[in-house]
Amino acid sequence: MTQVAPDRDTTGTAPVPLDDMLGPDSVTWRFFGGWRGMLMGLWSGSMQNMHPKLAAGVWDHSDFFTERWERLMRSLYPIIGVPFDLDPATGHAVRDYHRTIKGTTADGERYHALDPDVFYWAHATFWYGNVRGAEVFGPPITEADKRALFAESRAWYARYGVSTRPCPDTYEEFLDYWDHMCRHVLRDHDAVRTVLDITQLPPPPWMKPWMPSWAWRRQIGLVQRLFTWITTGLYDEPVREMMGLAWSERDERRFRRFGRAVDRAFRLVPARYRLHPRARDAFDRLDGRVPVDAPRLETPARNLPRGAEQANPIHYCPVHARRRAQLPWQSDDVDD
Repeated sequence: MTQVAPDRDTTGTAPVPLDDMLGPDSVTWRFFGGWRGMLMGLWSGSMQNMHPKLAAGVWDHSDFFTERWERLMRSLYPIIGVPFDLDPATGHAVRDYHRTIKGTTADGERYHALDPDVFYWAHATFWYGNVRGAEVFGPPITEADKRALFAESRAWYARYGVSTRPCPDTYEEFLDYWDHMCRHVLRDHDAVRTVLDITQLPPPPWMKPWMPSWAWRRQIGLVQRLFTWITTGLYDEPVREMMGLAWSERDERRFRRFGRAVDRAFRLVPARYRLHPRARDAFDRLDGRVPVDAPRLETPARNLPRGAEQANPIHYCPVHARRRAQLPWQSDDVDD
């Protein structure tokens, strides 16, 4: 892997044109930004932290482990906004949250969050998560869809303004890259195990007003077992072996049945409410529900970092734009 000096600027790439292949007719807009992705949460977080340098950055710098719900909920807005906002400013903002994240791994290697190899790995889990998720939880995905998602993922990644050197040129090359990472690069780490352990989490902020602490504690063990099983099913076999996780043919059959049940359940939900608010906001601008020049829909204030941490440049900390007049269907009490 390329070693990047901690103070080196790796972001000198050309501006992203607004007429790239991402938009309402893209496959990315069809598969990304939906609430099914919450079932992928532990998979995405743990796969990212299996990269040794990314894990070191998270372990040394992130507040993720002290405010996991808030960090997750507020981070979804800019992450989803990168392909949905049709504006390179969102990607550049996400990039800039990472400028000061640098240090040395336990093995003595220097790392920087904007090392292109590290940054691309995180992106790979986002876009390829669409493929893994759709294969299990729907909506149905074709080989043509997968190839289109890969092509669009290159335009998506370019919006960050980070070197595109690590990007594979073809879908086949990407699959080789993914297999190589799973077999030879990814490692277990305390950050991975902490992501996978949700037993100590409090209720999500939106749930606290009506979920008693005792009720949450009583059911969190069952939720842990369910999401560990889901995440194990989503892992590639080399990752399961590395993590020491068993997976039988019976597990696989049950997993596929579970995935089909999830797909059927989501089909009962109106299409717009299957989407995260930031993705829904993009469609609403095109449909005229929201003025095109309205402020971007941002995370509710309850998800923002507390006190002086709001000024820390590693945090996504926007001014919350509720736009009640334009969005009467959005509740103040939930993130959807």
